[in-house]
Parts: sequence; C-alpha cells; structure tokens
Amino acid sequence: MKTTLKATTQFHKDAAKIAFNERHRKTLQFNISRYDLAVERGYKRYENLSLAKDRAAYIKRFMLAHWDEYLLQFETNITQRGAKVLWAMNAQEVVLYVNQILTEHQAKLLVKSKSMTTEEVSLNEVVQKLGCESVETDLGEFIVQVAGERPYHIVTPAMHKSKEDIAALFHDKFETPIDSSPEELTAYVRALLRKKFIAADVGVTGANFLIADIGAVAVTENEGNALMSTSFPKLHIVIAGIEKIIPEMRQLGLFQPLLATLGTGQQVTAYNTIFAGPRQQGEIDGPEEMVVILLDNGRTAVYEDDEVAEVLSCIRCGACLNACPVYKTIGGYTYNATYSGPIGSVITPFFKGMKEMGHLSFACSLCEKCAEVCPVRIPLPKLLLVNRRKVVEGTTRPLVEKISMKAFGLITGKRFWFDLLPANIKNIGAAPLNFTLWGPRRKMPVFHRSFTKQWNDR
Repeated sequence: MKTTLKATTQFHKDAAKIAFNERHRKTLQFNISRYDLAVERGYKRYENLSLAKDRAAYIKRFMLAHWDEYLLQFETNITQRGAKVLWAMNAQEVVLYVNQILTEHQAKLLVKSKSMTTEEVSLNEVVQKLGCESVETDLGEFIVQVAGERPYHIVTPAMHKSKEDIAALFHDKFETPIDSSPEELTAYVRALLRKKFIAADVGVTGANFLIADIGAVAVTENEGNALMSTSFPKLHIVIAGIEKIIPEMRQLGLFQPLLATLGTGQQVTAYNTIFAGPRQQGEIDGPEEMVVILLDNGRTAVYEDDEVAEVLSCIRCGACLNACPVYKTIGGYTYNATYSGPIGSVITPFFKGMKEMGHLSFACSLCEKCAEVCPVRIPLPKLLLVNRRKVVEGTTRPLVEKISMKAFGLITGKRFWFDLLPANIKNIGAAPLNFTLWGPRRKMPVFHRSFTKQWNDR
C-alpha cells in the first residue's frame, strides 16, 4: 500500500509540474505537430490503410497463437548460420550475459544503435561499470545520453528538446558555438561518431522484427548508424523482446511501411537491414560473431493473461504516444518507465508490478485516439480499463478512495439520491473539494437546482 501511494502521489506531482510548464508544452506541441503533418501525408500513400491494419493485426495475433513454435524456428534457423541465441527471463540474466561476453572479448568500446529493449536492462550503465565505454549512435539517443537523460519517446528520444536546447547542451559539453544550426550540430556528431564506429569492439542493436522462417533480425532506422554499428566491430549483439517475432520474411513488405508511416510519416524508413548471422565464408562484410539475446522480462506474464495478451502485437511505432492527449500534456518522463504513453501504461504494470505501476493505467482520458491510430488494432483503452479493474480489485488503492467511489456509485444509481438534498446543502458539502480532491486549479460548479427540476423546466 505504501509503495502504491508513494508512486501515485509522485506521479501526480510530476504530472502537475510538467503540465503547466508552458515552454515544455510548446516544444512538445511543435515537434508533434510536424509529426502529424508527415503522418497525414503518409496515410495518403495507402489505397486502403484499414485493410493493411487488419492484415497486420491478423498476422501478429496468429503469431501469438503459435508463439513458441516461431521462436524456436527462429532460433534453429539463425543458429545454423553461426549466430548464438541466449534466452533471458529478466534483466538480471541479460546483465550476466553481457558481463560475460564483454569480459571474454576484453571490450573497451561499445557502439549502440537505438533499442528501447536495452533501456529495460539499463545497458549503458551495466557496460560502463565494466570499464567499457558505451556510445549511443542514434542522434536523438546521443543527445539524451550527453544530457544524462533517458529516451523521452519510443521513436523520437529527444522530442522534448528544441534546437536551442540542443545547441546550448552541445556548447556546454563540446564547446560548439552557442548559435550552431541543427545541420552544424549534426555534422559535428557525425564526425565524432565516425571515430567511435571504427574503434569499437562491440556493436549492439535491437530488433524491429525477428523473422522466423529465415532466422534473421530486421532493423529499421533513418541514419545508417545501425549499419555502421555492425560493420566495423567484430562482435554484434542483438537484444530483443521475444514479442518481436513474425512468421515470414515476405510479411516485412506489410510491416515496414506501416512502421514507417505511423512512426515518422515516411513511405519507408531510409535503412532497412536484415541480419541473418555473422559473416559467412567467402563474405567480406559483417561481424565475426553474432549473439542474439531474447528477453522475456514480463512478456510471458502478459501472455498468460488472456484479457491483455494481444498487447504483445505492438510493433513500437509510437503512434499512440503522439495521439494521446495525456502524453502530450504530462510528457514522457512523468511515466518513470521505459515505455510511456498508452502502450507503456498497459505493459509497464506487468513488467514492474501492478502494485508499483498500476497507477499508470489511470493516466488515460479514454478518448480512444490511441486505438484509432494503432497499426495492429490493439484496443488500448479497453486494456487500460482491464488494468484499472485489476488495481481496484486488488489492495493497491487507498481505502478512502474505495469508500468514496462506492458512495458515488450508490448516489448515481438512482435519481432520488441526487434530488434528496437542496442546492445550498450540496454547495456546502462540495466546497472542501476545491482544496482537496478536485485540485487547486479547478473549481467545483455551483448547484442551483436539481437535475430533475432542470429537466422538467426544459
């Protein structure tokens, strides 16, 4: 109970603080507005977007119905080409694997292409404790790493920063001119990262898709940094959630354009690479070794719950975050979780515990915009309601709240109870709410007449 109340209270404080930060809101609204325009153009490239979503949803649900078979098929096929597959039940097992691998290779420098799965295990911190430098190579991830922050958004890690914020950050950290343009800052980072790519011992990527029938990892990105992260180092480590599996390679033709359209508004992402193992005999490119770490970390707990299992269909496009009025108001860091927004509010309580993170399921206005934009038809509002029910049915909500909601349910159940007290008594009873539950920035409306009286008069 204490843990839940503390987390909930902190969430409310953080949300209130950021919601009324006008500068933050303007930056976020500007960045998301550019996304909205791009996605609107992207939609027009589809003759029948609804049908594409239906097909993607069907494939992902079919995959979940045969999840174990496709994961084993993936392992068999990629292992035959020389890759090593490791299974991790949780973040601790990933840390053990990484520690062992980096120690064996005496690695001093690791370059990493954007992967939200690695954020689940705090990979950068783990690597640095071993005395190995870990460098983010996606521009957005590089920016937040330099700032000492975590990704703010699933697809756009530095969405909360303006170009002026980034110029000031780089001026402070790298002594670049304070008035540097975005192009100049990008050129600076590009030159810096080139040296890191060449010197790196290990390259780490995530996986947008794990392809079962050919045993391969599909990575999609816009900067070429994933290709660079796997071209120079001798060792390529993939850390991927086990839900990323798809049955067949030919299905990439459906999923990659959907991911690009919903994620950034593009027709297709600039770089789409398939890694089917380490360098083969006779090949001149690619790493000498490839290790794929398949992470559970709560995913099977989601799968075992029939009411929410379909959320594992998510392809991490980030569309639900950009559509969500709550996310756009309280920002990504308020969630205090790897995955924010509607998708994060559904899965995080399973990953970190309903008692600790169940309050996220209430960070939703139920406008259903997230379900409308989802490329794989995940009914996120419905799943959030399922989570809310689990929280309320458990012992993780304050007793005062339970009693209040019970009383509210009884009163609203019959009009008689609404009309029982005169307006002046209702106003006296409602007055304290202005300073407590209703919040300091809202004011309870004044009661004049009963609902029945108003209805009859009209």
